[in-house]
This record gives sequence, structure tokens and C-alpha cells, in this order.
Amino acid sequence: MSTELERLAARLQDFARVRDWEQFHTPKNLAMALAGEVGELVAEFQWLTPEESQSPDAETLGRVRSELADVTAYLVRLADLLDIDLVEAANSKLDENERRYDPDLYRGSARKAPPLPS
Repeated sequence: MSTELERLAARLQDFARVRDWEQFHTPKNLAMALAGEVGELVAEFQWLTPEESQSPDAETLGRVRSELADVTAYLVRLADLLDIDLVEAANSKLDENERRYDPDLYRGSARKAPPLPS
């Protein structure tokens, strides 16, 4: 059975193939494009107050939605090319962070935990 991310990855593959863009979809190029799109997402929040960022107006929210879509598309395409399961990778990272950030030691704190021993 196919997941939503797998279906999206397949759609993105087809989109690139039909346009003969696969030649441009190298991991380097996709990572650079992803960084650019993240920059565009950040720009939407740049001059908002923390409160405004929590409930943007409809116009801003529409632009944020569009930028999140671009970020997602490049991220899914990059992961697909590198054969990385994004859901598994995110869960694995969360497992690691649960070990690193003991709730009793880090509750309410923004400090960074030391790396786990190898």
C-alpha cells in the first residue's frame, strides 16, 4: 500500500520526467532549491511580531501555505532521490531526541543537549 508521501513522490517524479527536468534534479540542486524556498518561507515571518506570527492574516497565511508546499515538494523529491524514508528518518530523530532531552532536565529550557555517546 502506498502512503501519501509515496504518492506525492511519484507525482513529483512524473512531473519532472514529463518536463525532462530529471537532469536538473540532482541532490545538490534540490538541496540548494530547498534552502532557497526555506528562505522565502522565513521572509514571510521576518517582520512579524511573535504574536502576529501565531495568527497571520489570510493573505500572509496563503503565502506561507504556498512556501510550505514548495519546501515540502523539494524535500520529498530530495529524499526520494536519496532513497530516504522521511517518516522513518523523522521518527528515528525523534527517538534520539527523546533520549537526549530528558523532560525533567530540559522542561522549559532552550539549551542544547550534548550529543549522545557513540
